[in-house]
Amino acid sequence: MSLQLVMAQVILLTLGLIGVATATPGNILDHGSKALIALAATFLVARLPPRFFLKLAPYFWGFTLVLLVLTLFLGQGAEGSEGVKRWLEIGPIRFQPSELAKLGLVLQLASFFSRRGVQNKLISATGMIVLTTGLILLEPDLGTSVLTFGLGIILMYAAGVRITNISGFVLALGLLSLPFANKYLETHPYILERFFGHVNREASAEVGLDQIGKAHRDLSFGGLWGQGPDGPRYPYFADNTDLIVASVGFSTGLLGVAMLFFAYWLVVSTALQVSQLATRVRPMTPEIHGATILATGAMFMIVGQAFVNLAVAAGLFPVTGVPLPLVSYGFSSMLTMSLALGVIHGSMREVRRQLPAGEDSPDVVAVAAD
Repeated sequence: MSLQLVMAQVILLTLGLIGVATATPGNILDHGSKALIALAATFLVARLPPRFFLKLAPYFWGFTLVLLVLTLFLGQGAEGSEGVKRWLEIGPIRFQPSELAKLGLVLQLASFFSRRGVQNKLISATGMIVLTTGLILLEPDLGTSVLTFGLGIILMYAAGVRITNISGFVLALGLLSLPFANKYLETHPYILERFFGHVNREASAEVGLDQIGKAHRDLSFGGLWGQGPDGPRYPYFADNTDLIVASVGFSTGLLGVAMLFFAYWLVVSTALQVSQLATRVRPMTPEIHGATILATGAMFMIVGQAFVNLAVAAGLFPVTGVPLPLVSYGFSSMLTMSLALGVIHGSMREVRRQLPAGEDSPDVVAVAAD
């Protein structure tokens, strides 16, 4: 297993515990127990080779599509969100299928491109991306659907599809979707309301008293070292989920926020090391090619979502409802992101195993998995 990836996960889960303890102390035991389960899931998945994921991919992806369809009929939304269906409840278990769907798309595209190559395969890959994204869009969940679509594009590029072909695909899809965009926005007016509310945020709310303003206030109060989890503060909406970075910043200060960015950088660095080491493997087998796509896709799942969440907290993007990976309160995202980390671990181990003797890079910090 990659030591730096384990370090990143422990840092993020620890900061999540601090953020939840700051925002909603009553949830700390629940969050802590789920964090331990997520960490255990990473260690279990990390022992599986990439070929296992590549073979499992069509079934797992198909399963997530079934869950997304069921969500449209049987799903539930948050309190007060009429017409929104994003959660499934099966007995005591409540989860968000769109989180699993992102991982399912990563596995499926990695399996598809590693088995069939990238030449003249854009129509099939496009269908996979559009189908997954479309089902999430119907919930409706615009933020997650945009992330899922971007994930598919990144995977195409990671697989070796030419950027000109990808650009043509995106342009054509954009033109085809124009007739439906207006109807979609009319059906779900809250999307435009959030957008214009974001654009006119300073004019539509008292400065410092809107949701983002309160998060910025908490961040500024944190200072360099933070106020601690029990510091005096005012609670506000989503301070343990979408805006948990503000709770982390309030409690741990600039040091904690810097550690947050450092942890996500470790995730990026490890995934890039997988791709770098894979170029030294000769011959490049389908499994190694699939491992590089898996690592890149899993990394973008985590870091891409973190970027969107942090951009919302900074006031750059409208509120999207996207949690901060491995930090926000909630088990669906935490478990899925932990499984994605396990995929990166497994990909790293397989690539290192296939390297010729003496070719292992000394700058890769890793420990034996077996």
